[in-house]
Amino acid sequence: MSSPTVGDRHRPDLTGRVALVTGASRGIGAAIAARLAVSGAAVGITARTAHEVDGAPVGGSLERTLATIEAVDGPRGFAVRADLAHADDRARIVPAVEAELGPIDILVNNAAAAIYAPVTEMPLRRRRLLFELNVHAPTDLAQHVVPGMRAGGRGSIINISSATAEPPEGPPYAAIAMGTSTTSYGATKAALERFTTGLAAEVYDDDIAVNALAPGTGVLTEGAEIVMAGRVDTSGFEPVEHMADAAAYLAGCSAADRTGQILRSITLLRSIGRLE
Repeated sequence: MSSPTVGDRHRPDLTGRVALVTGASRGIGAAIAARLAVSGAAVGITARTAHEVDGAPVGGSLERTLATIEAVDGPRGFAVRADLAHADDRARIVPAVEAELGPIDILVNNAAAAIYAPVTEMPLRRRRLLFELNVHAPTDLAQHVVPGMRAGGRGSIINISSATAEPPEGPPYAAIAMGTSTTSYGATKAALERFTTGLAAEVYDDDIAVNALAPGTGVLTEGAEIVMAGRVDTSGFEPVEHMADAAAYLAGCSAADRTGQILRSITLLRSIGRLE
């Protein structure tokens, strides 16, 4: 199995590649989009928030992320405002990005709905939204980019997952740290991880790498800070740059290098010599 040199792992050369990152208006998605641009890729981004909104509880926008991408000398950026909860919006993203930047050979499925409540209190409409955004949207976008990846002879699909996909340890069970349950959310991420391994097998002969990546610990993004403030100790959370670096490394991997894996950012970065 071939692999890049340690130097390449630290600074993957994505020159000539075209990426699409969903949920890129803030947080992990924005950090990954910027890191891919620094690595040389042209980057298409999508999210619901096109422009900064005064008084919004969470900052960030496609406009801000696009400015970060375009500040990099060389790579191009392109933004598509879309709501991934709607199939019609999902269907227009890939054609729009490819018309502007060219065929997509890196897809980062980062956008997600994070809704937390005990299963006994989770209404059907919210469960449907969780699966629509966290499972159906990544599936649709993968279906839309795989034909172009096959034609180009390469590709990398990175599905952003969560440690909540892992079942709780017990019984007995520890008290819920956040004061609520991540069961339904975690179920969608477990489905995403199974989708990842299955798709990896299906497209292996096309040299398309498909991996799932989750933070090794929590990441204190803008949204997480609002949800978790006062509920959990966030002092041990990892910087968002860990996810960005790990995703950039995976974006440069072929199927022969690494595919069908469920990865945690800190563990991956340590294994490639990026972290002590």
